[in-house]
Amino acid sequence: MESRNGRWSLQGATALVTGGTRGIGKANLDRCLHEWEGKGFHVSGSVCDVSSRAERERLMEEVTSIFSGQLNILVNNAGITIVKPTVDYTTEELSTVMATNFDSAYHLCQLAHPLLKLSGRGNIVFISSTAGMMAIDVGSIYSASKGAMNQLTRNLACEWAKDNIRVNSIAPWFIKTAILDPFYQNSNFEDHARARTPLRRIGEVEEVSSMVAFLCLPAASYITGQVHVIDGGATINAFYPTHD
Repeated sequence: MESRNGRWSLQGATALVTGGTRGIGKANLDRCLHEWEGKGFHVSGSVCDVSSRAERERLMEEVTSIFSGQLNILVNNAGITIVKPTVDYTTEELSTVMATNFDSAYHLCQLAHPLLKLSGRGNIVFISSTAGMMAIDVGSIYSASKGAMNQLTRNLACEWAKDNIRVNSIAPWFIKTAILDPFYQNSNFEDHARARTPLRRIGEVEEVSSMVAFLCLPAASYITGQVHVIDGGATINAFYPTHD
């Protein structure tokens, strides 16, 4: 068993965070950068279209080179949504959302597996959504991609446990990121979201990135295969009127 301080430290860990330019991914990246740069750790960035298989392969080649073939943490955060009725989606839109949200995460896990295994202490964290667990008006393709991600979490957690790789998902409710921009076109959106949420507010990106960091810590070493909901109580509220 590690020392108390060691259980709460990511010192010496290597990590790949996708979708790190804005929103939750940016918060995850900013948190890591602040901690790691302050300790003199090496931090590198890379431009990659994760919807492209070739670019994903190039990215992992770069990661392999930078980290000498070992990776402790993979955070699959890249994602998009297209909000429209199901009957209006085109084949191209279906392919784009699934390729960005699910295919990319699946393939990156495949590519990262030998690196995570070699590290001796691998962690995968998927940024999923409550839309993968309940019906939310965010587009059926987005919901389907996140539902698939949640099940992939469970399968990989069991399949790769023998390799000492833990796998978890985080399923946020509405969080203040650019992905909510289409919803704010409805002037009543935030009032409706608040009314559905016992804690009566939209979540902050730091409230998600903190959970990402925790799941990657040695302190979370017995947690795997779970979908961790960060939702202010929304998914447990069947009918319990909220109050100002």
